Amino acid sequence: MGWIKLPAQTFQLRLSNKSQYPISRCQIEIVTHCDSIIPMKLEGEYSLIAPMRILSFDIECSAEKGFPTEDKDPIIQIAAVCKEHTAELHFAKIVFTLKECSKIVDAEVRSFNREEDMLKEWERFIQVVDPDFITGYNIINFDLPYIIRRAATLKMKDYGKFGRIISRISTIKDGKYLSKAMGMRDTKQINIEGRIQLDMLIHMHRDHKLSSYSLNNVSAAFLKEQKEDVHYSMIWTLQNTSPDTRRRIAIYCLKDAYLPLKLFEKLMCMYNYSEMARVTGVTINILLNRGQQIKVASQLYRKCAEQGLIIPTESSKGSEGKYEGATVIEPKAGYYDVPIATLDFASLYPSIMIAHNICYTSLIDPMKVKFYKDTDYTRTPNGDFFIKPHIRKGLLPSILEELLAARKKAKNELASATDPFVKAVLDGRQLALKISANSVYGFTGAQIGQLPCLAISASVTAFGREMIEKTRQLVMEKYSKKNNYSFDADVLYGDTGKSLSILFQNVGTRFSNGEIWSEIN
Repeated sequence: MGWIKLPAQTFQLRLSNKSQYPISRCQIEIVTHCDSIIPMKLEGEYSLIAPMRILSFDIECSAEKGFPTEDKDPIIQIAAVCKEHTAELHFAKIVFTLKECSKIVDAEVRSFNREEDMLKEWERFIQVVDPDFITGYNIINFDLPYIIRRAATLKMKDYGKFGRIISRISTIKDGKYLSKAMGMRDTKQINIEGRIQLDMLIHMHRDHKLSSYSLNNVSAAFLKEQKEDVHYSMIWTLQNTSPDTRRRIAIYCLKDAYLPLKLFEKLMCMYNYSEMARVTGVTINILLNRGQQIKVASQLYRKCAEQGLIIPTESSKGSEGKYEGATVIEPKAGYYDVPIATLDFASLYPSIMIAHNICYTSLIDPMKVKFYKDTDYTRTPNGDFFIKPHIRKGLLPSILEELLAARKKAKNELASATDPFVKAVLDGRQLALKISANSVYGFTGAQIGQLPCLAISASVTAFGREMIEKTRQLVMEKYSKKNNYSFDADVLYGDTGKSLSILFQNVGTRFSNGEIWSEIN
């Protein structure tokens, strides 16, 4: 999702003479060698995202009884709303209908007598609009597969040229998606070359915990809007009555295309996914369909390429042994009518990995420690050994330093930015950098993963346990009656990597004049 530069004399424009023919639907076709491509630094104008086109759509099917199936129930309407992500208004709002439909204000209505003609026009519409993002609600597992399979039922040859490669037809593959957050799920994979499919239902499941993931509930929660009042059981009757009743379906269908687009914008999907792709070096499709590990692995490969290192390619089938995780101080439940202070650890695990140079490349075999001076390595609380950075700087600390420094820079720029689009990009970037930094530790501790290393993950949590316990002791020793305070501080809760919650009893007037709080700060 970044900008690239091609120096002069390193590329050729295709279609420069009449003997050539286009192989894609792109506006420009270039032939070059991959080594000629220069990635631009994400600074100034190159930090902005290109004006991406977004198409949000929804289909309606008509079944006399029960849930519609592709082999017998027709698609009666397809609605689409299109806009550029930087524009305030959409540039297309259209509904394709089977049979005549009355006009709709602020929308174009195209009616067809044959379902085949409507589907063919929909295919052409996608090609002409040429969207970069295709979104909607449950389009991956319902709308797109239904369109493709319905066309096959109608024996429409070569149907499904939705992508940018002219010769490729979109097909459906059944697959499964496994993640810690969502568990195992059946899903579909549909190739639409050159266009990113961002299903808002999948996004909501991944990033938000809700009681219901229906479009109606999600829209009410995030947009304060709801769907049109048309129950699915009414659609068959409305479709087979009159142009005016079909208009009611069309308004309903348009709203179901409009709401996912509003969610897409409200939840900053363009900026958050784009910036995460830039930070981690993976495509948005991978971000949508894979877990956290691929993002860390990509950054490792990128850093290894700079240093001429190679990485084992065999994934772990499950590492033997377990390690002690974070410390959680049992919370002292109750109602507290005085303020509770929170001491927050800033990026604790990344900071530990940087401070102690904890990495695959700095880990020392215990049998070889004797060949090093005591000042050349660190012994972790759980008994592992890591070379100090003056001997060799680890890859993971280098990656984390760059991520944290880049996040600090993005937050500073965000504070001074005034342009809303620049602010959105910077906010998405700092969030992506934060998530990426926090994912590195988890990558090393994933026992079924690409590159697990229990020595790393166990050492990090061991240092974390030491730090939270030391902080707890310091607070309770300093803020105590023996140090001439009128109270003994009490730690109510603590969680490694997060914070300590502290109660200062008998605060009274001292809280109002800020003495204690200034000391803590």
